[in-house]
Amino acid sequence: MRYNIYMIMNRIISYGCRAGLVALLAVISLNSLQAQQKALTLEEVLKFAETNSPSMKKTRLNLVKSQENLNAQNAAMKSKFSLSVNPITFNQARAYVQAFSGFNTTKDVTSSGSFVVQQPIVFTDATVTLKNNFSYNNNIYNEKFTTSGVTFNNDLFISVNQPLFTYNRTKLQLKELQLALENAQLNYAIQLLSLEKSVTQAFYSVYQQQKSLEITLEAYQNMQKSYSVSRNKVDAGISARAEIFQAELNLASSKSDYENSIVSFENAKDEFKLLIGMGMYDDFGVLANIGVDTVKVDISYAIDQGLANRMELRQGQISLETAQFDLIQTKALNEFKGDLNLQFGINGNNEKFRNIYDDPKNNEVVNLTLDIPIFDWGEKKSRIKATEANIESTKISLEDEQNNIILDIRKTYRSLLNLQNQIGIAMTNVENAQMTYDLNLEKYKNGDLTGMDLNIYQNQLSQKQQTYTNSLISYKLELLNLKIQTLYDFAKKEPVIPVKTLVNQ
Repeated sequence: MRYNIYMIMNRIISYGCRAGLVALLAVISLNSLQAQQKALTLEEVLKFAETNSPSMKKTRLNLVKSQENLNAQNAAMKSKFSLSVNPITFNQARAYVQAFSGFNTTKDVTSSGSFVVQQPIVFTDATVTLKNNFSYNNNIYNEKFTTSGVTFNNDLFISVNQPLFTYNRTKLQLKELQLALENAQLNYAIQLLSLEKSVTQAFYSVYQQQKSLEITLEAYQNMQKSYSVSRNKVDAGISARAEIFQAELNLASSKSDYENSIVSFENAKDEFKLLIGMGMYDDFGVLANIGVDTVKVDISYAIDQGLANRMELRQGQISLETAQFDLIQTKALNEFKGDLNLQFGINGNNEKFRNIYDDPKNNEVVNLTLDIPIFDWGEKKSRIKATEANIESTKISLEDEQNNIILDIRKTYRSLLNLQNQIGIAMTNVENAQMTYDLNLEKYKNGDLTGMDLNIYQNQLSQKQQTYTNSLISYKLELLNLKIQTLYDFAKKEPVIPVKTLVNQ
Protein backbone atom coordinates (compact mmCIF):
# COMPACT_ATOMS: atom_id res chain seq x y z
CA MET A 1 0.00 0.00 0.00
CA ARG A 2 2.79 2.42 0.86
CA TYR A 3 4.55 1.49 -2.34
CA ASN A 4 1.48 2.32 -4.38
CA ILE A 5 1.06 5.69 -2.65
CA TYR A 6 4.75 6.40 -3.24
CA MET A 7 4.42 5.60 -6.93
CA ILE A 8 1.31 7.77 -7.25
CA MET A 9 3.02 10.72 -5.55
CA ASN A 10 6.06 10.37 -7.82
CA ARG A 11 3.78 10.32 -10.85
CA ILE A 12 1.94 13.41 -9.61
CA ILE A 13 5.15 15.30 -8.89
CA SER A 14 6.57 14.28 -12.28
CA TYR A 15 3.37 15.38 -14.04
CA GLY A 16 3.42 18.67 -12.14
CA CYS A 17 6.99 19.36 -13.24
CA ARG A 18 6.12 18.56 -16.84
CA ALA A 19 3.02 20.77 -16.67
CA GLY A 20 5.03 23.65 -15.23
CA LEU A 21 7.68 23.19 -17.91
CA VAL A 22 5.05 23.09 -20.68
CA ALA A 23 3.41 26.26 -19.37
CA LEU A 24 6.76 28.01 -19.15
CA LEU A 25 7.67 26.96 -22.69
CA ALA A 26 4.24 28.10 -23.92
CA VAL A 27 4.75 31.56 -22.45
CA ILE A 28 8.27 31.82 -23.86
CA SER A 29 7.10 30.55 -27.26
CA LEU A 30 4.15 32.97 -27.42
CA ASN A 31 6.25 35.95 -26.39
CA SER A 32 8.98 35.00 -28.88
CA LEU A 33 6.41 34.54 -31.66
CA GLN A 34 4.80 37.89 -30.97
CA ALA A 35 8.23 39.55 -30.92
CA GLN A 36 9.09 38.07 -34.34
CA GLN A 37 5.73 38.83 -35.94
CA LYS A 38 5.06 42.13 -37.60
CA ALA A 39 2.27 43.86 -35.67
CA LEU A 40 -0.23 45.31 -38.16
CA THR A 41 -2.64 48.10 -37.36
CA LEU A 42 -6.06 48.37 -38.96
CA GLU A 43 -5.01 51.44 -40.97
CA GLU A 44 -1.99 49.58 -42.41
CA VAL A 45 -4.11 46.58 -43.32
CA LEU A 46 -6.77 48.69 -45.09
CA LYS A 47 -4.14 50.48 -47.15
CA PHE A 48 -2.49 47.19 -48.08
CA ALA A 49 -5.82 45.56 -48.99
CA GLU A 50 -6.87 48.45 -51.23
CA THR A 51 -3.83 47.78 -53.42
CA ASN A 52 -3.51 44.00 -53.19
CA SER A 53 -7.00 42.61 -52.63
CA PRO A 54 -8.08 40.44 -55.63
CA SER A 55 -11.60 41.91 -55.61
CA MET A 56 -10.26 45.48 -55.69
CA LYS A 57 -7.86 44.62 -58.50
CA LYS A 58 -10.76 43.40 -60.65
CA THR A 59 -12.89 46.44 -59.79
CA ARG A 60 -10.00 48.76 -60.61
CA LEU A 61 -9.52 47.06 -64.00
CA ASN A 62 -13.22 47.53 -64.75
CA LEU A 63 -12.82 51.21 -63.90
CA VAL A 64 -9.86 51.47 -66.26
CA LYS A 65 -11.89 49.80 -69.02
CA SER A 66 -14.76 52.27 -68.66
CA GLN A 67 -12.38 55.22 -68.60
CA GLU A 68 -10.57 54.09 -71.72
CA ASN A 69 -13.84 53.45 -73.57
CA LEU A 70 -14.88 57.02 -72.87
CA ASN A 71 -11.44 58.29 -73.89
CA ALA A 72 -11.76 56.39 -77.16
CA GLN A 73 -15.20 57.84 -77.86
CA ASN A 74 -13.99 61.38 -77.14
CA ALA A 75 -11.08 60.77 -79.48
CA ALA A 76 -13.53 59.55 -82.14
CA MET A 77 -15.26 62.94 -81.99
CA LYS A 78 -12.14 64.66 -83.28
CA SER A 79 -11.02 64.95 -86.88
CA LYS A 80 -9.82 61.73 -88.45
CA PHE A 81 -7.05 61.86 -91.04
CA SER A 82 -6.39 58.98 -93.37
CA LEU A 83 -4.22 58.41 -96.42
CA SER A 84 -4.61 55.58 -98.89
CA VAL A 85 -1.91 55.06 -101.54
CA ASN A 86 -1.75 52.69 -104.51
CA PRO A 87 1.83 53.16 -105.77
CA ILE A 88 1.52 51.19 -109.01
CA THR A 89 -0.89 48.99 -110.88
CA PHE A 90 0.00 47.33 -114.16
CA ASN A 91 -2.89 46.05 -116.23
CA GLN A 92 -2.68 44.19 -119.54
CA ALA A 93 -6.02 43.22 -121.06
CA ARG A 94 -7.46 41.95 -124.31
CA ALA A 95 -11.14 42.54 -124.82
CA TYR A 96 -13.68 42.58 -127.63
CA VAL A 97 -14.62 46.14 -128.62
CA GLN A 98 -18.04 46.50 -130.22
CA ALA A 99 -17.12 49.82 -131.93
CA PHE A 100 -14.28 48.16 -133.83
CA SER A 101 -15.97 44.80 -134.24
CA GLY A 102 -12.82 43.17 -133.04
CA PHE A 103 -10.44 42.55 -130.17
CA ASN A 104 -8.17 45.19 -128.71
CA THR A 105 -5.11 44.78 -126.47
CA THR A 106 -4.12 47.46 -123.96
CA LYS A 107 -1.40 47.94 -121.38
CA ASP A 108 -1.85 50.52 -118.61
CA VAL A 109 0.19 51.69 -115.63
CA THR A 110 -1.78 53.47 -112.93
CA SER A 111 -0.88 55.16 -109.64
CA SER A 112 -3.41 56.70 -107.25
CA GLY A 113 -3.84 58.11 -103.78
CA SER A 114 -6.63 59.36 -101.56
CA PHE A 115 -6.45 61.76 -98.61
CA VAL A 116 -9.51 62.04 -96.33
CA VAL A 117 -10.38 64.30 -93.39
CA GLN A 118 -13.57 63.32 -91.56
CA GLN A 119 -15.16 65.35 -88.78
CA PRO A 120 -18.22 64.19 -86.79
CA ILE A 121 -20.56 66.95 -85.57
CA VAL A 122 -21.86 65.95 -82.15
CA PHE A 123 -24.53 68.64 -81.96
CA THR A 124 -26.43 67.49 -85.07
CA ASP A 125 -25.05 63.93 -85.53
CA ALA A 126 -23.77 64.98 -88.96
CA THR A 127 -20.50 63.98 -90.62
CA VAL A 128 -18.40 66.39 -92.68
CA THR A 129 -15.86 64.85 -95.06
CA LEU A 130 -13.10 66.52 -97.05
CA LYS A 131 -11.60 64.20 -99.67
CA ASN A 132 -8.96 64.50 -102.36
CA ASN A 133 -8.44 61.76 -104.96
CA PHE A 134 -5.40 61.92 -107.20
CA SER A 135 -4.53 59.48 -109.97
CA TYR A 136 -1.94 59.03 -112.71
CA ASN A 137 -2.67 56.86 -115.76
CA ASN A 138 -0.24 55.92 -118.53
CA ASN A 139 -1.62 53.97 -121.47
CA ILE A 140 1.68 52.51 -122.64
CA TYR A 141 0.20 50.31 -125.36
CA ASN A 142 -2.99 50.31 -127.37
CA GLU A 143 -3.32 48.03 -130.34
CA LYS A 144 -5.89 50.22 -132.15
CA PHE A 145 -4.08 53.50 -131.49
CA THR A 146 -0.42 54.13 -132.22
CA THR A 147 0.04 56.81 -129.58
CA SER A 148 0.14 56.29 -125.85
CA GLY A 149 -1.61 58.63 -123.44
CA VAL A 150 -0.64 60.08 -120.05
CA THR A 151 -3.36 61.58 -117.85
CA PHE A 152 -3.25 63.29 -114.44
CA ASN A 153 -6.58 63.48 -112.63
CA ASN A 154 -7.55 65.14 -109.31
CA ASP A 155 -10.92 65.29 -107.51
CA LEU A 156 -11.28 67.59 -104.50
CA PHE A 157 -14.65 67.75 -102.77
CA ILE A 158 -16.39 68.30 -99.44
CA SER A 159 -19.51 66.40 -98.40
CA VAL A 160 -22.02 66.56 -95.56
CA ASN A 161 -24.19 63.69 -94.37
CA GLN A 162 -27.02 64.73 -92.05
CA PRO A 163 -29.52 62.22 -90.58
CA LEU A 164 -33.09 63.60 -90.41
CA PHE A 165 -36.18 62.86 -88.31
CA THR A 166 -34.34 60.60 -85.84
CA TYR A 167 -32.47 60.80 -82.54
CA ASN A 168 -28.85 61.89 -82.19
CA ARG A 169 -26.99 58.59 -82.03
CA THR A 170 -23.56 60.14 -81.43
CA LYS A 171 -24.77 62.16 -78.48
CA LEU A 172 -26.59 59.18 -76.98
CA GLN A 173 -23.56 56.91 -77.27
CA LEU A 174 -21.34 59.51 -75.65
CA LYS A 175 -23.80 59.95 -72.78
CA GLU A 176 -24.03 56.18 -72.27
CA LEU A 177 -20.25 55.91 -71.97
CA GLN A 178 -20.15 58.83 -69.53
CA LEU A 179 -22.77 57.13 -67.36
CA ALA A 180 -20.88 53.84 -67.63
CA LEU A 181 -17.74 55.52 -66.32
CA GLU A 182 -19.62 57.22 -63.50
CA ASN A 183 -21.20 53.90 -62.60
CA ALA A 184 -17.77 52.22 -62.58
CA GLN A 185 -16.42 54.98 -60.33
CA LEU A 186 -19.36 54.58 -57.96
CA ASN A 187 -18.90 50.83 -57.99
CA TYR A 188 -15.22 51.25 -57.14
CA ALA A 189 -16.06 53.52 -54.23
CA ILE A 190 -18.75 51.09 -53.02
CA GLN A 191 -16.35 48.17 -53.29
CA LEU A 192 -13.76 50.14 -51.35
CA LEU A 193 -16.24 50.75 -48.53
CA SER A 194 -17.31 47.12 -48.66
CA LEU A 195 -13.67 46.08 -48.50
CA GLU A 196 -13.16 48.33 -45.49
CA LYS A 197 -16.07 46.59 -43.77
CA SER A 198 -14.99 43.03 -44.62
CA VAL A 199 -11.32 43.69 -43.83
CA THR A 200 -12.22 45.35 -40.52
CA GLN A 201 -14.42 42.39 -39.59
CA ALA A 202 -11.68 39.95 -40.51
CA PHE A 203 -9.06 42.05 -38.70
CA TYR A 204 -11.08 42.00 -35.48
CA SER A 205 -11.79 38.31 -35.98
CA VAL A 206 -8.04 37.70 -35.97
CA TYR A 207 -7.76 39.96 -32.95
CA GLN A 208 -10.50 37.99 -31.19
CA GLN A 209 -8.62 34.76 -31.82
CA GLN A 210 -5.39 36.39 -30.68
CA LYS A 211 -7.10 37.64 -27.53
CA SER A 212 -8.68 34.23 -27.00
CA LEU A 213 -5.21 32.73 -27.24
CA GLU A 214 -3.98 35.12 -24.55
CA ILE A 215 -6.99 34.37 -22.33
CA THR A 216 -6.61 30.59 -22.66
CA LEU A 217 -2.89 30.92 -21.95
CA GLU A 218 -3.65 32.94 -18.84
CA ALA A 219 -6.20 30.32 -17.79
CA TYR A 220 -3.62 27.61 -18.45
CA GLN A 221 -1.07 29.41 -16.29
CA ASN A 222 -3.63 29.92 -13.51
CA MET A 223 -4.55 26.25 -13.67
CA GLN A 224 -0.90 25.28 -13.45
CA LYS A 225 -0.56 27.39 -10.32
CA SER A 226 -3.66 25.84 -8.77
CA TYR A 227 -2.28 22.42 -9.67
CA SER A 228 0.92 23.23 -7.80
CA VAL A 229 -1.14 24.33 -4.80
CA SER A 230 -3.18 21.12 -4.94
CA ARG A 231 -0.05 19.01 -5.22
CA ASN A 232 1.55 20.71 -2.22
CA LYS A 233 -1.62 20.24 -0.18
CA VAL A 234 -1.79 16.55 -1.06
CA ASP A 235 1.91 16.15 -0.28
CA ALA A 236 1.33 17.74 3.09
CA GLY A 237 -1.67 15.50 3.75
CA ILE A 238 -4.03 18.46 3.96
CA SER A 239 -6.21 17.47 1.02
CA ALA A 240 -7.57 14.17 -0.15
CA ARG A 241 -5.75 12.32 -2.88
CA ALA A 242 -8.74 12.78 -5.21
CA GLU A 243 -7.95 16.49 -5.41
CA ILE A 244 -4.78 15.85 -7.38
CA PHE A 245 -6.71 13.81 -9.94
CA GLN A 246 -9.22 16.63 -10.39
CA ALA A 247 -6.33 19.10 -10.69
CA GLU A 248 -4.77 16.94 -13.39
CA LEU A 249 -8.07 16.87 -15.27
CA ASN A 250 -8.46 20.65 -15.00
CA LEU A 251 -4.90 21.19 -16.20
CA ALA A 252 -5.35 18.86 -19.17
CA SER A 253 -8.60 20.60 -20.17
CA SER A 254 -6.94 23.99 -19.89
CA LYS A 255 -4.04 22.84 -22.04
CA SER A 256 -6.47 21.50 -24.66
CA ASP A 257 -8.28 24.84 -24.77
CA TYR A 258 -4.98 26.62 -25.24
CA GLU A 259 -3.90 24.35 -28.10
CA ASN A 260 -7.31 24.74 -29.77
CA SER A 261 -6.90 28.51 -29.56
CA ILE A 262 -3.56 28.26 -31.37
CA VAL A 263 -5.19 26.34 -34.23
CA SER A 264 -8.10 28.82 -34.47
CA PHE A 265 -5.69 31.77 -34.45
CA GLU A 266 -3.59 30.36 -37.28
CA ASN A 267 -6.68 29.52 -39.36
CA ALA A 268 -8.05 33.04 -38.91
CA LYS A 269 -4.72 34.52 -40.02
CA ASP A 270 -4.65 32.39 -43.19
CA GLU A 271 -8.19 33.47 -44.16
CA PHE A 272 -7.23 37.08 -43.49
CA LYS A 273 -4.16 36.81 -45.74
CA LEU A 274 -6.31 35.54 -48.59
CA LEU A 275 -8.77 38.42 -48.18
CA ILE A 276 -6.21 41.23 -48.27
CA GLY A 277 -3.86 39.65 -50.82
CA MET A 278 -0.97 38.90 -48.45
CA GLY A 279 1.47 36.07 -49.12
CA MET A 280 0.31 32.84 -47.51
CA TYR A 281 3.72 32.27 -45.90
CA ASP A 282 3.98 35.73 -44.37
CA ASP A 283 3.45 35.90 -40.63
CA PHE A 284 1.97 38.75 -38.66
CA GLY A 285 0.14 39.78 -35.53
CA VAL A 286 -2.53 42.43 -35.08
CA LEU A 287 -2.33 45.55 -32.97
CA ALA A 288 -5.86 46.72 -32.27
CA ASN A 289 -7.19 49.59 -30.24
CA ILE A 290 -10.60 48.38 -29.10
CA GLY A 291 -11.14 51.11 -26.53
CA VAL A 292 -14.58 52.52 -27.18
CA ASP A 293 -15.91 56.00 -26.60
CA THR A 294 -19.63 55.82 -27.24
CA VAL A 295 -20.84 58.16 -29.97
CA LYS A 296 -24.06 60.14 -29.93
CA VAL A 297 -26.06 59.60 -33.11
CA ASP A 298 -29.01 61.66 -34.32
CA ILE A 299 -31.18 59.16 -36.18
CA SER A 300 -32.97 61.79 -38.30
CA TYR A 301 -29.66 63.32 -39.37
CA ALA A 302 -28.27 59.84 -40.13
CA ILE A 303 -31.21 59.03 -42.42
CA ASP A 304 -30.92 62.38 -44.21
CA GLN A 305 -27.21 61.77 -44.81
CA GLY A 306 -27.88 58.27 -46.13
CA LEU A 307 -30.56 59.40 -48.59
CA ALA A 308 -28.43 62.33 -49.75
CA ASN A 309 -25.11 60.53 -50.13
CA ARG A 310 -25.59 56.82 -50.76
CA MET A 311 -24.00 55.92 -54.06
CA GLU A 312 -26.42 53.04 -54.65
CA LEU A 313 -29.15 55.64 -55.17
CA ARG A 314 -27.11 57.39 -57.84
CA GLN A 315 -26.50 54.02 -59.47
CA GLY A 316 -30.26 53.49 -59.47
CA GLN A 317 -30.71 56.85 -61.18
CA ILE A 318 -28.09 55.86 -63.76
CA SER A 319 -30.01 52.63 -64.40
CA LEU A 320 -33.16 54.70 -64.88
CA GLU A 321 -31.41 57.03 -67.34
CA THR A 322 -30.02 54.04 -69.23
CA ALA A 323 -33.53 52.56 -69.42
CA GLN A 324 -34.75 55.86 -70.87
CA PHE A 325 -32.04 55.61 -73.54
CA ASP A 326 -33.28 52.11 -74.33
CA LEU A 327 -36.76 53.56 -74.83
CA ILE A 328 -35.37 56.15 -77.27
CA GLN A 329 -33.64 53.44 -79.26
CA THR A 330 -36.73 51.23 -79.20
CA LYS A 331 -38.93 54.04 -80.51
CA ALA A 332 -36.49 54.39 -83.40
CA LEU A 333 -37.31 50.85 -84.51
CA ASN A 334 -39.03 50.93 -87.94
CA GLU A 335 -39.13 54.71 -87.74
CA PHE A 336 -39.67 57.33 -90.41
CA LYS A 337 -36.25 58.84 -91.02
CA GLY A 338 -34.14 60.40 -93.72
CA ASP A 339 -30.61 61.17 -94.82
CA LEU A 340 -29.49 64.35 -96.55
CA ASN A 341 -26.22 64.19 -98.47
CA LEU A 342 -24.65 67.33 -99.91
CA GLN A 343 -21.45 67.30 -101.95
CA PHE A 344 -19.52 70.01 -103.73
CA GLY A 345 -16.23 69.51 -105.49
CA ILE A 346 -13.92 70.39 -108.32
CA ASN A 347 -12.34 68.07 -110.86
CA GLY A 348 -9.27 68.65 -112.99
CA ASN A 349 -7.34 66.52 -115.48
CA ASN A 350 -4.57 67.12 -117.97
CA GLU A 351 -1.68 65.42 -119.66
CA LYS A 352 0.66 67.67 -117.68
CA PHE A 353 0.58 67.80 -113.91
CA ARG A 354 1.13 71.56 -113.65
CA ASN A 355 -1.83 72.19 -115.94
CA ILE A 356 -4.20 69.88 -114.14
CA TYR A 357 -6.64 72.67 -113.24
CA ASP A 358 -6.45 74.65 -116.48
CA ASP A 359 -10.02 73.65 -117.29
CA PRO A 360 -11.66 72.67 -113.96
CA LYS A 361 -15.12 71.16 -113.75
CA ASN A 362 -17.53 71.59 -110.84
CA ASN A 363 -19.27 68.55 -109.33
CA GLU A 364 -22.35 68.97 -107.10
CA VAL A 365 -24.54 66.31 -105.56
CA VAL A 366 -27.73 66.74 -103.54
CA ASN A 367 -29.33 63.52 -102.34
CA LEU A 368 -32.30 63.12 -99.99
CA THR A 369 -33.23 59.61 -98.89
CA LEU A 370 -36.35 58.78 -96.86
CA ASP A 371 -37.16 55.51 -95.07
CA ILE A 372 -40.94 55.20 -94.72
CA PRO A 373 -42.22 52.24 -92.67
CA ILE A 374 -45.62 50.93 -93.74
CA PHE A 375 -46.63 48.06 -91.47
CA ASP A 376 -44.66 46.06 -88.86
CA TRP A 377 -47.45 43.87 -87.40
CA GLY A 378 -47.24 45.65 -84.01
CA GLU A 379 -43.56 44.85 -83.35
CA LYS A 380 -42.60 48.42 -82.45
CA LYS A 381 -45.61 48.93 -80.20
CA SER A 382 -44.91 45.74 -78.22
CA ARG A 383 -41.23 46.50 -77.82
CA ILE A 384 -42.03 50.00 -76.56
CA LYS A 385 -44.43 48.56 -73.97
CA ALA A 386 -41.78 46.07 -72.82
CA THR A 387 -39.21 48.86 -72.44
CA GLU A 388 -41.68 51.07 -70.55
CA ALA A 389 -42.38 48.16 -68.19
CA ASN A 390 -38.63 47.89 -67.56
CA ILE A 391 -38.50 51.62 -66.77
CA GLU A 392 -41.32 51.28 -64.23
CA SER A 393 -39.55 48.30 -62.66
CA THR A 394 -36.36 50.36 -62.36
CA LYS A 395 -38.32 53.16 -60.65
CA ILE A 396 -39.78 50.68 -58.16
CA SER A 397 -36.29 49.27 -57.46
CA LEU A 398 -35.02 52.79 -56.79
CA GLU A 399 -37.85 53.49 -54.34
CA ASP A 400 -37.25 50.11 -52.70
CA GLU A 401 -33.56 50.94 -52.33
CA GLN A 402 -34.44 54.17 -50.55
CA ASN A 403 -36.70 52.31 -48.12
CA ASN A 404 -34.02 49.68 -47.49
CA ILE A 405 -31.49 52.40 -46.70
CA ILE A 406 -33.85 53.92 -44.13
CA LEU A 407 -34.56 50.48 -42.67
CA ASP A 408 -30.87 49.51 -42.40
CA ILE A 409 -29.93 52.81 -40.75
CA ARG A 410 -32.72 52.45 -38.19
CA LYS A 411 -31.64 48.85 -37.41
CA THR A 412 -28.02 49.90 -37.01
CA TYR A 413 -29.01 52.78 -34.75
CA ARG A 414 -30.98 50.45 -32.44
CA SER A 415 -28.12 47.97 -32.43
CA LEU A 416 -25.67 50.70 -31.39
CA LEU A 417 -27.85 51.70 -28.45
CA ASN A 418 -28.12 48.08 -27.35
CA LEU A 419 -24.38 47.49 -27.70
CA GLN A 420 -23.63 50.53 -25.54
CA ASN A 421 -25.63 48.90 -22.74
CA GLN A 422 -24.01 45.51 -23.37
CA ILE A 423 -20.51 47.00 -23.05
CA GLY A 424 -21.33 48.42 -19.62
CA ILE A 425 -22.81 45.11 -18.49
CA ALA A 426 -19.86 43.12 -19.86
CA MET A 427 -17.35 45.40 -18.12
CA THR A 428 -19.12 44.96 -14.79
CA ASN A 429 -19.28 41.19 -15.33
CA VAL A 430 -15.50 41.01 -15.91
CA GLU A 431 -14.78 42.98 -12.74
CA ASN A 432 -17.13 40.79 -10.71
CA ALA A 433 -15.78 37.57 -12.25
CA GLN A 434 -12.19 38.65 -11.48
CA MET A 435 -13.00 39.45 -7.85
CA THR A 436 -14.96 36.19 -7.55
CA TYR A 437 -12.04 34.20 -8.90
CA ASP A 438 -9.52 35.93 -6.63
CA LEU A 439 -11.69 35.29 -3.54
CA ASN A 440 -12.26 31.65 -4.42
CA LEU A 441 -8.58 31.16 -5.21
CA GLU A 442 -7.82 32.16 -1.60
CA LYS A 443 -10.49 29.72 -0.41
CA TYR A 444 -8.91 27.03 -2.53
CA LYS A 445 -5.48 27.77 -1.06
CA ASN A 446 -6.97 27.55 2.42
CA GLY A 447 -8.63 24.21 1.66
CA ASP A 448 -12.19 25.60 1.73
CA LEU A 449 -12.88 24.96 -1.99
CA THR A 450 -12.35 22.01 -4.31
CA GLY A 451 -10.38 22.15 -7.56
CA MET A 452 -13.55 21.41 -9.52
CA ASP A 453 -15.26 24.47 -8.09
CA LEU A 454 -12.21 26.66 -8.78
CA ASN A 455 -12.22 25.49 -12.40
CA ILE A 456 -15.81 26.71 -12.73
CA TYR A 457 -14.80 30.19 -11.58
CA GLN A 458 -11.80 30.20 -13.92
CA ASN A 459 -14.00 29.30 -16.90
CA GLN A 460 -16.46 31.98 -15.85
CA LEU A 461 -13.70 34.60 -15.78
CA SER A 462 -12.40 33.58 -19.22
CA GLN A 463 -15.90 33.65 -20.66
CA LYS A 464 -16.66 37.12 -19.30
CA GLN A 465 -13.33 38.46 -20.59
CA GLN A 466 -14.10 37.12 -24.04
CA THR A 467 -17.64 38.50 -23.95
CA TYR A 468 -16.35 41.94 -23.04
CA THR A 469 -13.83 41.87 -25.90
CA ASN A 470 -16.53 40.75 -28.33
CA SER A 471 -18.92 43.50 -27.23
CA LEU A 472 -16.27 46.18 -27.80
CA ILE A 473 -15.49 44.82 -31.25
CA SER A 474 -19.19 44.52 -32.14
CA TYR A 475 -19.73 48.18 -31.26
CA LYS A 476 -16.80 49.27 -33.42
CA LEU A 477 -18.06 47.20 -36.34
CA GLU A 478 -21.59 48.53 -35.98
CA LEU A 479 -20.28 52.11 -35.88
CA LEU A 480 -18.36 51.36 -39.09
CA ASN A 481 -21.55 49.91 -40.57
CA LEU A 482 -23.38 53.16 -39.82
CA LYS A 483 -20.58 55.14 -41.48
CA ILE A 484 -20.88 53.04 -44.63
CA GLN A 485 -24.68 53.31 -44.68
CA THR A 486 -24.75 57.10 -44.22
CA LEU A 487 -21.36 58.11 -45.69
CA TYR A 488 -20.93 60.15 -42.53
CA ASP A 489 -18.38 59.44 -39.79
CA PHE A 490 -20.18 60.13 -36.51
CA ALA A 491 -17.02 59.43 -34.51
CA LYS A 492 -15.08 62.15 -36.35
CA LYS A 493 -18.21 64.21 -37.12
CA GLU A 494 -17.32 64.64 -40.77
CA PRO A 495 -18.71 63.36 -44.09
CA VAL A 496 -17.06 60.48 -45.89
CA ILE A 497 -15.83 61.51 -49.33
CA PRO A 498 -15.82 58.40 -51.54
CA VAL A 499 -12.97 57.78 -53.94
CA LYS A 500 -14.18 58.58 -57.47
CA THR A 501 -11.34 57.37 -59.64
CA LEU A 502 -8.00 55.58 -59.44
CA VAL A 503 -7.24 55.45 -63.14
CA ASN A 504 -3.60 56.14 -63.90
CA GLN A 505 -3.63 58.84 -66.51
